[in-house]
Order: sequence, then structure tokens, then C-alpha cells
Amino acid sequence: MTTSTTSTQAQIFPGKGLGFITLGASLHNVLTRVKSYPQTYPAIDLAYSPADPLRKPVVLQLPSNGLRLRFDGPDQRLRLIEILDFSRVNLVYKNQEVLKGGKSAEQTPSSQGPSFRHVYNRLFGPSYPGEYVPPADKSPYGTYVLSYPGIAFSFPLQHSAWSDQCDFVALLSSSAALPATSMSIYQGSSWPEVRARIFTQQPQYPRSSALIGKSRESLADEIEEWQVLGAGKLEVFRRTGFPLVITLGETTPQDLIADFGPPDAIYRKNDRRISIHRAAGGGDIHLSPSPGSIPDADHSSNNSVTDDSDEEMAAFNIGDPTSLPAECFLNYFHHGFDAFISYPAPPGPAFPNSGLPDPLPQPSSSQLTVTKIILHGNVPGSYPFNRHRRSRWTIPLNDSSDHLNSESPYDEISERLRAIWKGSYANSTEERALQRPMVLNRGWGDSPESSVEFLGGWEETTSKGHRTSVDGQDGGLGNTEMFGFPGLLFEVLKNGAVSCLTVY
Repeated sequence: MTTSTTSTQAQIFPGKGLGFITLGASLHNVLTRVKSYPQTYPAIDLAYSPADPLRKPVVLQLPSNGLRLRFDGPDQRLRLIEILDFSRVNLVYKNQEVLKGGKSAEQTPSSQGPSFRHVYNRLFGPSYPGEYVPPADKSPYGTYVLSYPGIAFSFPLQHSAWSDQCDFVALLSSSAALPATSMSIYQGSSWPEVRARIFTQQPQYPRSSALIGKSRESLADEIEEWQVLGAGKLEVFRRTGFPLVITLGETTPQDLIADFGPPDAIYRKNDRRISIHRAAGGGDIHLSPSPGSIPDADHSSNNSVTDDSDEEMAAFNIGDPTSLPAECFLNYFHHGFDAFISYPAPPGPAFPNSGLPDPLPQPSSSQLTVTKIILHGNVPGSYPFNRHRRSRWTIPLNDSSDHLNSESPYDEISERLRAIWKGSYANSTEERALQRPMVLNRGWGDSPESSVEFLGGWEETTSKGHRTSVDGQDGGLGNTEMFGFPGLLFEVLKNGAVSCLTVY
């Protein structure tokens, strides 16, 4: 990898990727890699829908490198790689430069790419006919898209010269066609064949390029989805391995490390400022029909990479659970979750009508266990964006086909869960307290990593708890609202997207 923005060399792998950028890779993985080369990638633009960031595509543009990367919204996986300026990157295919012999004296603009002759005769060989897209305005040029398996080129073509009766090879070899203006890399046999399902088809390659070609024994299998079953149980579906079950209060740190590998970081610091909210009106406010307390959801990796965590890392071995402090968070950034390690505590109750029994009281034990799981949404525009890759989850309700998921707007989640838990609270005061949003600000203080403030209310929240902001922006403060249900704590952005789900 060179440091010049105009001479970066990138190997083309049709249907797979460009250089280290692999189709199917997570937004977290790609953005983290790109940001680690600031001289090579000096400009990074991220575009997303502020109102609907989890269902609309996310676009990562690298203007200094002529690249545009398109990710789907729900899973945040790379679906399309586009080269928009051939002068910004030195493309190589099987050790041959893509632009070699591709320019003529008449075509001087530096952004133009290879000629049709060069693509057809020297690089990729014969192809089936492509498709012609007429100009949308009064431009004299339409676009001819020439597709190969996993790769396509767009050539400007004089609209007056186009005829579906013409031989496309002769037509694109004539003076009526200009060199390619863009190139796309995708998964599929041709662009017309995959265009309609490019953001929904199952990616062939994993979210992390480190997993490509590796055996299960060398690296932990990646997580596809979490299923929150209630009663402290979560089922983890993986890319290739069998599903796993995590039981809060029983699963040990050793179990986590055996299944998911060593954590990326360990965080020990506890912030007890939330404890003031554990009592109101002289009595305890419970988050479940059984006695409990508000979980410490302001910890986890939102505070894991600065403060005293670096010093604590040297005090114990990440891969050795016996050296862990009494209470800590295991941060799995590349898996998209954190686990709170503590002494066994009663988890949340079973969902009504789920068929699961309520958890039994935990016996006193000195064995450290997982007592909370924090699933991160990696929502664009949120304060902790790109610290974790996105975790997807489902909450089954009445049957396997009826469920809430990580893309559900919180208003829908709240309505469904209120109906399920109605009548299960100790009293009406407890139910009202749970539905009143608590505002969490992660953006104030001397250090962004240590600035966790609970503001207790929000003037922009209506009496029904709906976010009133139409653009989903938080004014730079990083404010989110927190809502609790038995065993669940939702951190919600003003646009209704769930930024984080804590299961306890």
C-alpha cells in the first residue's frame, strides 16, 4: 500500500473485492481499515438516511481514491464496489494494469478509464451482450453497461448511434463510444441479474477479511444473529457452526472465550452515578416483576478504550479468565457485543406465554459468570458509531414467525412489549416509571469516553415518548433515551433506531 492518493495500487478480484476491501465485509471492518491509512485515504465521506439509518443503504465514499462503497442498512455489509475516477487508483488485474493502452490522444480527461478494446481484447475477453441505458436528460450520450461475472464497466455511447440490431462489439469499438467512466465489482453472474437483489442476497464472504480461507480452529466463527429468548437465555446463530446458548448467571468467562475467542479489550471501571435512579418516592423501582435494579448499562465499551482501561489491560491476561477482576466487561468489538462478568445474579423473568420457566434463585457462588449481554447497533449518527460492528437480534413473541428485531422502530417494540407485559408489574407506579424515558448523554465532559450523564428528562420528548426530531440528528450531544422492560434495556436514538440492547 503506497501513501500517494493518486498512485494507490489495487488488485481486482471480480466477484470478490478490490485489494483488501472484500464484498460482504462489515462497515466496521472496512471503515476501521481505511481509517488506519490516513495518508492513503485522507478523505472519508459517509452518507446515510438520518430518518431511517437501519433500512436504507449506507454509502462510504473515498473521493481522493475515486472509490464508492455501498453497504446494506440492516446488516451493514459491503454489497457493491464502484470505481468512479480511474486516475485516482492504479487498478491491476492478473498483474496487468487496467489502463494500459486504454487511452487515446483524443480522450484527455484524466478520469476516463480503459477503452472497450482494452477491456475486451486484453483484460477479460469475450462477453455476452450488455444493456444500453438511454440518457435521462438531453445528453447526446447514453450508457452501455458491459457485464462479466462479478464485474461491469460503463461506457458512454452516442445515443444517435445506438441500435439494438447492431453488433455491440463493433459499436463499442467505434468512435461513437468513449472509454469507461466507471467500474463496479459485485457478487453475481452479471449486473442485470443481480441488480434487483444486490442489497438482499446472502453474501458469499464473511464480515471480516481475516476469516477468509481460515479454519474454524484458528479463528472464532462469526455471529450472524442473536435470539433473545427471555429468562436470561440467548441463542447465538453463527455463520458455519452450530448455534450456542448463553444463560445469564451460568455461562462463564471461560465459556465465552472458548466460543468467541479472547476479547478485544477488558474494562473494569464502574460508574455508579445511575444508582440514584434505583429508588424513587421512597420505594424501590423494579425493572421486572421480581425484585431487581436498573442495570449498569452506561459501562461496556463506551468507556473501554481510554481512562484507566489501558493501564488495567497490563494487570491481567485477556486470554486467562482466572486473572479477571471481580466485575468487568469483556469487549468483543469485531463480534458486536460486550459481556458483563460478575457474580451470579437472578436474570430477568421469562416472557409471558413463552413456555419458559422463570429463572430459579441463584445460589451464592464465588464463580464469575456472564450477567449481562450488551448488543450494539452501530447506528450511523450515534455517538458510539464504529466502535463495534453491528449486532442483529430478534425477540420471538407468540410464535417463531412473530418477532421483533434489531431493525424494528422503537415505537413498534414498545407497543408490542407493553401488550405482552401488561398486568405483570407490581403496581401502576412501576409500569409508569418504566415507560418514562431516561436521557443518556455520551457527548459531554473532558473525555468523551468518561462523560456519561443521566439527565432524567428531555424537553423534545412528547408525553407519549415519541422522538420529535425529523432528521435524526442529536445536535452533537450524543443524547439517547433509555427504556426498560423486564430483563431488557433499550437505548434509543431520536429517530427511533435502537442503538443498543442490554439483556440482563
